[in-house]
Amino acid sequence: MKQFACSFALFFVAATLHSQSTHELTLKRTIMLEGVTGKFDHFALDRSSNRLFASAAGSHAVEVLDLTSGKIVDTLPGIAKPHGLAWIADNRRLFVADGAKGELVVYAGSPLRRLATIPLSEDADDMVYDEQTKLLYVGHGGTDAANPARVAVVETETLKLIAELPVAKHPEALELDAKQDRILVNLADAGKIAVIDGKTHQIRTTWALGQNKGNTPLAYDAAQNLVLVGCRTPARLLVLDGKDGKEMEQATSDAGADDLFFDPTTRRAYLIAGSGAVDVFSVGPHGQVTPLPITHTVPGAKTGYLDEQGDSLFLGIPGIAGDAAVRVYDTGRSEREH
Repeated sequence: MKQFACSFALFFVAATLHSQSTHELTLKRTIMLEGVTGKFDHFALDRSSNRLFASAAGSHAVEVLDLTSGKIVDTLPGIAKPHGLAWIADNRRLFVADGAKGELVVYAGSPLRRLATIPLSEDADDMVYDEQTKLLYVGHGGTDAANPARVAVVETETLKLIAELPVAKHPEALELDAKQDRILVNLADAGKIAVIDGKTHQIRTTWALGQNKGNTPLAYDAAQNLVLVGCRTPARLLVLDGKDGKEMEQATSDAGADDLFFDPTTRRAYLIAGSGAVDVFSVGPHGQVTPLPITHTVPGAKTGYLDEQGDSLFLGIPGIAGDAAVRVYDTGRSEREH
């Protein structure tokens, strides 16, 4: 009987440890980027060619990485301050926001070469693409009265700027709700989220976040209509009801939230904090949040990219005392599916 009890206890401990391990990010590889220094901003992925695009602020360029070889295969220079990126698979074009020059640069071809430049305004930043309408929404402006905060609407086929939507403050992050045809815009300096109608391009409503400020990154759970918000003051993750913006749940996070992703299959959220951590949370269907093990990184590692199909989270590691790098973490998604 004692032997059975001991065996059962060992089995229980092993099962518990296995369950916990599946929640942790596992480092698969580190891709060193020779000659690249400084910090990164946003990333984009060309899944068909297995290429990762990285906004390398220190190099004033977008670096193109071949994920098979782990090498830089192209550099797109002359971008004063690369910010947001969008790879449009349908027409194989790369859109790059240049925050310093205040423009949207479009690349196409093989190798990629500059196709067009669309004038915006200072601090052109994050962007989100609507596959149904083939429209790209780009946040920019808000630095002063001469550069009012706006969301640009760009036709990705004709490359025409068809609308400029005024918002109260600089748009930090944008997310698309395709089902309800709306664009969610984080207004960090105001502590608010603007909800833009995808058809009329008018602001439907604005959600105030109360005492929460510095709401920089956003993610959206389409299945449950939940809006995830990373705030800096105080440092926490918020879960909002997508119907009315009411806060449902919150959890403490590491400082300096800058990027946020949600995997609908595993129902995990990944908050990348510039203080040097990736905070992982389990998000229940009713908004309940459970913190999972934290992955400690390095200070200044603040942005990345979640490839749900490839079970990978890419994280930009700044080149401060040497070359920059991209870490590739296994999210354990495949293991959870089986």
